[in-house]
Amino acid sequence: MDSRQRQQAIDAFIQQDPYANALGAKIEILAPGHSRVTLKVTEHMVNFHGMTHGAIIFTVSDIAFSAAGNSRGQTAVALNVDISFLRASQPGDVLVAEAKEQFIGGPTALYDITVINRDTGELLAKSQNMVYRKKEWFVPVD
Repeated sequence: MDSRQRQQAIDAFIQQDPYANALGAKIEILAPGHSRVTLKVTEHMVNFHGMTHGAIIFTVSDIAFSAAGNSRGQTAVALNVDISFLRASQPGDVLVAEAKEQFIGGPTALYDITVINRDTGELLAKSQNMVYRKKEWFVPVD
């Protein structure tokens, strides 16, 4: 399998995430060390104040983190997640989470994740997360 086919196999594997699909999250960009995910906030995704539930903002950030961390076909699991919630959003807003790899050191890697409101461009949350790369490949290297 050439590198293009391998990346397509990785993309197909990650795109089948049952939780992301159940929520309606879309992985729009997937490249080595990078991902972008969108999610439209529905009426069922709010807290008792009518604002987007923090768990939804965390979730879209985590989906982007997971996609970027596993984007090379090697199984990666979260070691640490540190998120700051900066602004509220509401039903109808489209959240955009973008994860970018900042550092790879042996079996660990560090990612910066931002969550913005697509329509206003406002930063809603910022996260810095670390993965541990297992000695397993869900799409093996030839």
